[in-house]
Amino acid sequence: MTANAALLAAAPGWAFAFALVLARVAGAVMVLPGLGEAGPPPMLRAGLALGLTLLLLPPLRPLIPPVPPGVLPAASMVLADAATGLWLGWLARVLVLALPMAGQVIAYMMGLANVLEPDTGLGAQSTALGRLFGLAATVALLASGLWAVPVAALAGSFRLIPPGQWLPAAAGARLAAAAVARGFALAVQLAAPFVIASVIWQLAAGVVARLIPRLQVYFLAMPAQILGGLLLLGLLAGGIVSAWLGAVRLGFDRLPGLG
Repeated sequence: MTANAALLAAAPGWAFAFALVLARVAGAVMVLPGLGEAGPPPMLRAGLALGLTLLLLPPLRPLIPPVPPGVLPAASMVLADAATGLWLGWLARVLVLALPMAGQVIAYMMGLANVLEPDTGLGAQSTALGRLFGLAATVALLASGLWAVPVAALAGSFRLIPPGQWLPAAAGARLAAAAVARGFALAVQLAAPFVIASVIWQLAAGVVARLIPRLQVYFLAMPAQILGGLLLLGLLAGGIVSAWLGAVRLGFDRLPGLG
């Protein structure tokens, strides 16, 4: 009876600890690169979040605060952990999104897409190259094992930001702004060869149009632009993915919760 009474007395504390850890883990798994993709079934991601929670709960149990005396304080603590998980997962995903963003820019530079005429089959702002590079990003993350670095940062975040406490707004906004800046800068760097080639090609087409006014430059330049862009993409695709992977590796090492 004594053991049963002790177990019953500890049950509310363990249940509250489980809720806090699950809220942060589930929020992160929703957006973590490689694990939170839209392709896998929701039940698979839910099972992954549950499995990570069960693994992290025993060592994190001493960090869990006692159960608050009220529903509203408990709900606020759970929401705080969910927000922290979403924030941490989003920091990791911003860097990963640089590759599909570079694919979007490359598609526009090659003439395979038009910002004024979105492809309704792929999505309002999606292009075939953007989708292709997005799939390549997921495959590269899973094959290289880099997906485990944000998971390690998630585990370490419980010591950086104690369970049940809200993320510091100033620090969180500063890290988010820095992550967005790095992501956009990386996307532009990856697409830079195509941007430069497109500018040079457009200048050359403009000069030809001025020299030979009767020549239908557009109908000659566009097929050559697409063909040249495809050839350049075939030469540089592997280097683009490798450069992106190296930048993501460095960016993941800066995630809060590591070290």
